Amino acid sequence: MTVSTTTIRPASVRQTLREAWRLRRVWWFTATARTRARFVRTFLGSFWLGLSNLFSIAALAAVYGTVFKVQDFNTYVVYLGIGLVVWNTIASAIGSAPNLFEHNQVHVHNTNLNPIFYTLEEWAFQLQTFLQSFLLVLLALSFFQPSIFGHLLLCGWLPLLNLALFVYWLPLLVCLFGARYRDLYQLIPILLQLVFLLSPILYKKDNLGPLAWTANLNPLYRILSPVRHSLMTGQVHWSSDLLLLGLNVLGIWIAIRLLNRERPNIPFLI
Repeated sequence: MTVSTTTIRPASVRQTLREAWRLRRVWWFTATARTRARFVRTFLGSFWLGLSNLFSIAALAAVYGTVFKVQDFNTYVVYLGIGLVVWNTIASAIGSAPNLFEHNQVHVHNTNLNPIFYTLEEWAFQLQTFLQSFLLVLLALSFFQPSIFGHLLLCGWLPLLNLALFVYWLPLLVCLFGARYRDLYQLIPILLQLVFLLSPILYKKDNLGPLAWTANLNPLYRILSPVRHSLMTGQVHWSSDLLLLGLNVLGIWIAIRLLNRERPNIPFLI
């Protein structure tokens, strides 16, 4: 008597993306519900997202504008403001990633829903948070640089698209490794703090002097910098931004492929 065994092959990236698209209204709605619940019974509601960033920008601009003795304060405020609001989005997406599946432990254990749903819900939540804060910050920064909204409409779309794709696939990889290696819970906040201090966000890249090459090797800064550059100058480096777009598409493919391979193990890891 022989017993035949069959190996269940993981779903393809295309199948997973198709299922994610089919569920798009659900994960977008649940993300929206989280955003609304976050500010329930507050008078200003989601405006607090933008206001908190504006308070930080004002304080940091006053302090570091004095420390670095900037000559053009208006330009520096815009430089710091855009950099800070973009950085907060990147850091929030990566910082919440290691224990994403653990936060959804009950649903993962009791439903057969594809785990990509939880990653897309978190991604939608981060995008909604970013948009609400970003638009209010840009409105305030337009007093220092009136052309900023025009630059946003004309040439800001490609860097922002790269930002949106990046804050999906990199946190997804962190999420998958975080499910296996709990050390990431402790390591990620430390790394984010170090990267923030080493990135030209509060200061210009030129201030790094002979260490300016480190910014070029910093993947988080390579996503942040084109957004800020396009909004401030109205210019797009098409070759580098299209290369980033290709790398982001590759990153999404790798991350989803790894998610499909790890799907049977996730309930046993959380």
